[in-house]
Amino acid sequence: MATDVTVDENEWVRITSNDGFSYLVKRKVATASGTFKSSLEAEMMESKNKTCPCTERSLIVEKLLEYMSFKTHYEGVGLKESVPLDDMMSRLHPEIVLELLLAADYHEV
Repeated sequence: MATDVTVDENEWVRITSNDGFSYLVKRKVATASGTFKSSLEAEMMESKNKTCPCTERSLIVEKLLEYMSFKTHYEGVGLKESVPLDDMMSRLHPEIVLELLLAADYHEV
């Protein structure tokens, strides 16, 4: 049964990696992931603690959150030409791209 609690998109949510690192992001950024959104909106421990565990290592979680922040920041931009994709792509290392792609698919980003 869902509760009628208003959720503030500016509240902070903690995302933890499997190697012990934790990242604080705004709820709006965290809900860019379908997996995090589901766990934060359901009546689960994640929604009560405002903490989502992530099974990936910290480097992957950091890049995933960086992309989610990029995505939410440029969500309302009208023209594609005004989004600096080259800047985002230059920060991705070729060694982690496959692992990052698998994590993004799992987290529905």
